[in-house]
Amino acid sequence: MSGNVTLETTIALEGTKNGVISISQIEEPYGKGSETVASIGISLAGKAEEPEWKVHLPKGNLAAVIEALQKLQ
Repeated sequence: MSGNVTLETTIALEGTKNGVISISQIEEPYGKGSETVASIGISLAGKAEEPEWKVHLPKGNLAAVIEALQKLQ
């Protein structure tokens, strides 16, 4: 993966001592011309910029994903 990564927000991961959820924006994640994605990462070690797990969401899907997540509350 390449591209410019901008860490936007870090949230404490509930139920862990040091864990964090990181929200980043990645421009051209899959090479020149690829669409910007939102990246949600989980780090149990508290390393927001080096998450153990992550998911990339195309910005065009964000509204639908947010709506689905809000239904879980």
